[in-house]
Amino acid sequence: MPKLLLATNNRGKVREIQALLGCTGVELILPEEIGLELLIPEEGQTYAENAARKALAFARASGRISLGDDSGLEVDALDGKPGLHSHRFAPWPDATDADRRAYLLQCLQGKPRPWTGRFRATVAVATPAGEVRYALGACEGEIIPEERGTNGFGYDPIFLIPALGKTMAELSMDEKNRLSHRARAIQNARQFLKEMLGV
Repeated sequence: MPKLLLATNNRGKVREIQALLGCTGVELILPEEIGLELLIPEEGQTYAENAARKALAFARASGRISLGDDSGLEVDALDGKPGLHSHRFAPWPDATDADRRAYLLQCLQGKPRPWTGRFRATVAVATPAGEVRYALGACEGEIIPEERGTNGFGYDPIFLIPALGKTMAELSMDEKNRLSHRARAIQNARQFLKEMLGV
């Protein structure tokens, strides 16, 4: 069975990607399973650049085809912020997901609702030789001032999908894997991923 290395240590992302690719005839490998410890700074100017940096670093270090991703929440009332800096948005070190959500809501105080926005994701798949292919995904919604749901991570508990009346954190894994930005990016990557892995 072809093997694909996931270029992430984020447990929430790992669970989502495993659910999305678990039935594709591909064996997913985590960095810790092969003793690989890499911390790749997200210093790129785009999601694609950050995703590629991760995928390439893990591919070259492991000798295996690797999948990296980068994503962010873009809020219209904040001119697209936090965007690329979604994980580092709170202005204090060692901020938790809850800290980042609280800070985002603080920044939105006094701005008219609805606080529309979207999650965006870019997936990059890289070979050890340096080939990189990309896929994109997005999910539209709005920010709400109260947290709802326990199934997600990051900004999921305050990101409402109006058509469903649910936050991302209230969705089941099956629902999330049909609608989320990361799910859509990975779905869009499936064809070239199979080609690269020879499935």
